[in-house]
Amino acid sequence: MALYFLFESSSGYALFHAQGLDEIGQNTEAVRNSVADLNRFGKVVQLTAFQPFESAIDGLNQCNSVSEGLMTDELRSFLELNLPKVKEGKKSKFSLGVAEPKLGSHISETTKIPCQSGEFVLELLRGVRLHFDKFIKDLKSGDLEKAQLGLAHSYSRAKVKFNVNRVDNMVIQAIFLLDTLDKDINSFSMRVREWYSWHFPELVKIVNDNYLYARVAKLTEDKSKLSEEHVPALTEILGDEDKAKEVVEAGKASMGQDLTPVDLINVQLFAQRVMDLAEYRKNLYDYLVTKMNDIAPNLASLIGEVVGARLISHAGSLTNLAKCPSSTLQILGAEKALFRALKTRGNTPKYGLIFHSSFIGRASSKNKGRMARYLANKCSIASRIDCFSERGSTVFGEKLREQVEERLEFYDKGVAPRKNIDVMKSAIESTLNKDTEMEEVEPEEASAKKSKKKKSKTEDAPAAATNGDALEDGKSEKKKKKEKRKKEQEADEEDGKTNGVNELDGTAKKKKKKSKDEAATNETTKKKKKKSQE
Repeated sequence: MALYFLFESSSGYALFHAQGLDEIGQNTEAVRNSVADLNRFGKVVQLTAFQPFESAIDGLNQCNSVSEGLMTDELRSFLELNLPKVKEGKKSKFSLGVAEPKLGSHISETTKIPCQSGEFVLELLRGVRLHFDKFIKDLKSGDLEKAQLGLAHSYSRAKVKFNVNRVDNMVIQAIFLLDTLDKDINSFSMRVREWYSWHFPELVKIVNDNYLYARVAKLTEDKSKLSEEHVPALTEILGDEDKAKEVVEAGKASMGQDLTPVDLINVQLFAQRVMDLAEYRKNLYDYLVTKMNDIAPNLASLIGEVVGARLISHAGSLTNLAKCPSSTLQILGAEKALFRALKTRGNTPKYGLIFHSSFIGRASSKNKGRMARYLANKCSIASRIDCFSERGSTVFGEKLREQVEERLEFYDKGVAPRKNIDVMKSAIESTLNKDTEMEEVEPEEASAKKSKKKKSKTEDAPAAATNGDALEDGKSEKKKKKEKRKKEQEADEEDGKTNGVNELDGTAKKKKKKSKDEAATNETTKKKKKKSQE
């Protein structure tokens, strides 16, 4: 059986014919040895046809389709022209070797050309790639490298292209940084507490919050200098005047040791760093909320921004999360417990990262597993809507959240929830109404812009009138005469129209009067006839 194989180069499609395969016996090691030597390889493999790409854009389109395992019309026509024709009902006497198995299956389905792909074909293609510039005579040195570089740049640029507002990688980085900041701020604030407690140990029991403790330590500096003047500043920080007075009184009767000014300066600097990190953490959280509302608004409105971001980061991307079924989404983050349960044949985990949602915390211990399964189902729906919808909206996420709330009530009180079909219908109707409202708003804005333009024109009119005298002086006498004639003709036409209208009105009035007179005469004759009969 003859073997043809397709080679997709950066400059075009090439079809090769392999001869003398009986001698080689389709041994990959023999082919591997003969690949390096062009004389031996050239006897086995010969070029049958070559079709260059029309342009760089055409080459990029062909490369994208081949990488996706699709056959283009150009490739189909190229193969049908250069390969032997296969008769219906008979086996083909050749086969086509392809590097990509997906592309081979698509070619065989559409054109019924038998395709194969394996180590033997890959070794032959490797030899062709090595000696490709020798097979094509018209190809100059350096042209192939330029074509490869240009196609590689355009292909990678096309793959990297994305919507800037929907970059899930930013959410992944932000949630990782948020988790590390939480750990660092916690450890640093504990260090501030331990360090400053040598000087002012009573402050730990009065101020429990880490951020507020750092601010108070920065403000107080030396405990011996605390007085009634510090009470308003402390009330601003703590929000409670009684606590501020308690801090001042504790500072006066403190049991802590005195610190040198250098030590106090170091404590204050470290407390300032902790405060800066805490403020940056707040700003980062706000950034994460805005990015989640742009990327996955439905998932954020359903389960929250932080939990939704953790699910996206654990899955790798929003598309990977959308591809996950609800059963895998339910136990995302609990892989160790799952594999341990499978090894020991124990109970598998009921929830992973979803456990941090408020819904599962509100559910009873008996219904936590059922609630986790239901919530994972709704999260998978929300992630798919966010991933594959063109317009981002929170309508579906809010409706899904209502469904979860209804399911909680059903588990606790037994109230029957609404059906999923009804909820989705209402969500679709609300989205359609929003779209219509947006479409109505757009023409209104356009009309407002037009009215503004008209106003600006009217404002510019007096300025143009002032300059009109100078323009009229520049006009020629002929143009003035033509304008006068046009005005006279228009005036005559208007007079004719008004006269015609008046004549029509007069004839109509006469007709009405005649009809009234005729009716009166008819009535009088009828009365006379009745009297004569009586």
